[in-house]
Amino acid sequence: MVQRREPTARQMRLGVELRRLREAAGLTTIEAAALLGVNRVQITHIESGITGVSEQRVRRLASRYACTDQEFVDALVSMTTDRTRGWWEEYRGLLPTPFLDLSELEHHARFLHHVAVLYVPGLLQTEDYARAVFSSRLPELPHEEIELRIQHRKARQKIAIPYKALIHEAALRIRVKDRATSKAQLARLLELSDAEHVTLRALPFDLDDFAASSTMTYAGGPLPKLDTVMLDAPHGSVLIDSEAQLTIYRTRFHRVEAVSLEPNESRDFIHRLAKEL
Repeated sequence: MVQRREPTARQMRLGVELRRLREAAGLTTIEAAALLGVNRVQITHIESGITGVSEQRVRRLASRYACTDQEFVDALVSMTTDRTRGWWEEYRGLLPTPFLDLSELEHHARFLHHVAVLYVPGLLQTEDYARAVFSSRLPELPHEEIELRIQHRKARQKIAIPYKALIHEAALRIRVKDRATSKAQLARLLELSDAEHVTLRALPFDLDDFAASSTMTYAGGPLPKLDTVMLDAPHGSVLIDSEAQLTIYRTRFHRVEAVSLEPNESRDFIHRLAKEL
């Protein structure tokens, strides 16, 4: 099997899940390799996403690991048999890898939940708003890369899966550029809130029970245990996929959603903010 130079986040996630199954079965990589008649290095490479794995081998591994969750095994199989080259691969080597990981994550997600505190979510941004955000980076980005990031962001916005965005008033009020850009961005939010797949809810400053929240993207997988959370960090994006952490972030999102304004109230709230500009 040819080794990959740069496994995608999805390929690495498949490896992580196979490692978790092996560890749950109490087997070492040497013992797992013996069960399959391969060497230990091959198991290590599969679990790190460096080499691919066939449907047959995934099912054999699951059987050797005594996994009886057939729905879960089928989901893992789909992760290895879907070899569609995503549109985001056009940007490989041109944009940082986290941009591609996010695109891949969104493409395969069943739904997306987002909590935004300081900026309007990328999937809802206007071109001018996105350009202002990218232009504020330090050190400054070259003009060519800013334009590539904007093109990439616009391509991401074509997805039409169920999408819930909880946006704090701070993100709605902060002027990343000027009054006109902010006004156009709020108008865009009102327009998108009419889309069938979009649920937009505002979080005014005067809400209670919001202290425990932070910006996050929660992507629903084919099964809850295959969900993923993406967090922004100073050194880049972080992907979280352990069941314990997923439960925490799932609960956190629902708590924030519970105190947010209803969609109709949110539209009225955003409309009032737009009139103030």
